[in-house]
Amino acid sequence: MSAFQAKLDGMLYSLLSWDQLTAFWPRIDTGAGWYLYAVGQELPTAAASAEQVAEFTKRIDALLHKEHEERYCGIVYADDTQAPTFVVIYDPNNLGVSCGSSKDRVLPGWVMSQIPPEAMEPKVVPNNRKHWWNSFLGGE
Repeated sequence: MSAFQAKLDGMLYSLLSWDQLTAFWPRIDTGAGWYLYAVGQELPTAAASAEQVAEFTKRIDALLHKEHEERYCGIVYADDTQAPTFVVIYDPNNLGVSCGSSKDRVLPGWVMSQIPPEAMEPKVVPNNRKHWWNSFLGGE
């Protein structure tokens, strides 16, 4: 099993409340060499800059607050909530069966990783997510 797959399948801790998520983002060391991967899109070939990581966390936080219309967060997971090196973020519009009883694994929408990610192919990547990711990459 690769290091990336071990992280993905390993113990991840949920940021259950919106307050936990708000407190979590500043704990990300933006200069630590993060790969930003929108699942189903092209794999990154290099780590993002500190500025890109800061902008990504700002934009993804806004997207989650806007589109995950729940009183709780519960769709962001990290290997360590105090000093993260691996973060998975589920798309609020593609959560699947939350209890895990589905035979199909629900893939995250985005992965932040300090090790190079591996390709994951979701069944569908909605056009609005492709547009969101491309606007982030283009800095729109």
